[in-house]
Amino acid sequence: MTERQQNQDLDMPALLDTLSSELRHLLQSRNIKNPVMIGIHTGGLWVAEELHKTLGIQQPLGALNITFYRDDFTRIGMHPQVQPSNLPFNVDDQHIILVDDVLHTGRTIRAALNEIFDYGRPASVMLAVLVERGNRELPVSADVAATRIELNDNQHIKLNKENDALVLSVEETK
Repeated sequence: MTERQQNQDLDMPALLDTLSSELRHLLQSRNIKNPVMIGIHTGGLWVAEELHKTLGIQQPLGALNITFYRDDFTRIGMHPQVQPSNLPFNVDDQHIILVDDVLHTGRTIRAALNEIFDYGRPASVMLAVLVERGNRELPVSADVAATRIELNDNQHIKLNKENDALVLSVEETK
């Protein structure tokens, strides 16, 4: 990815506009009137906060911390800053918009779905991601994605919050 292409692809206001527009279209095409939204802690929750406001969703925003549902939990051990999940609504028979910042291997989404189903049985779950990248390890795909980016194995996407603004960047791994 060239630097010019990278800067174009990572324009946060444009990505959020694209994602909210795609979600509106998806909800209309499925005739879903009152969805609930859940963001995956941390980056997905930040994106969900923006989408929740933009889409005017009536129910409060839910937050998932999937740390204990990860399949590599025994390898990474306890995280001292684990935040509890907060689903301030009953998930039974709800149309859920699950939001994450980056879809890469699919393992985070698998963990999030496991946790959601521990709370109940939703009518449907739609996955919205800011960035979709390749190298899926599980058969998971987003219903809507603001952009798709192919990166080298030594690169990853990082979402930060700086002065209440979301900043997306591509970083080299060591």
